[in-house]
Amino acid sequence: MKDWARRLKREALLLWVAARHPGVPLLAKTVAGLVAAYAFSPIDLIPDFIPVLGLVDDLLIVPLGVWLALKLVPRGLRSQLRAEAAQLAERPVSRTGLALVIVAWIALAALGWRLLA
Repeated sequence: MKDWARRLKREALLLWVAARHPGVPLLAKTVAGLVAAYAFSPIDLIPDFIPVLGLVDDLLIVPLGVWLALKLVPRGLRSQLRAEAAQLAERPVSRTGLALVIVAWIALAALGWRLLA
């Protein structure tokens, strides 16, 4: 399980680099950027302290997003992107991912308020 988590982290770093690489197609950049932003966000959409649901993003959403994004990145570029990702000095932190999660929370709260009012 630890090996799988390490591999997932390396692939998320690859997506972080892919989202900024000029040779990656726009759709792949978009998906890679969104997945990397969420994966490196300091907060989760579903907080981990919520039983069972809190682990859904870590066990399903991020791995499925990484899988989809990798399918969209051209195969020939992946090894180059992996090498660039391995050179990153530190783990990135995504303020964009943080903002997206906060906006999602606000939207869900507004929807809940509207449904209850």
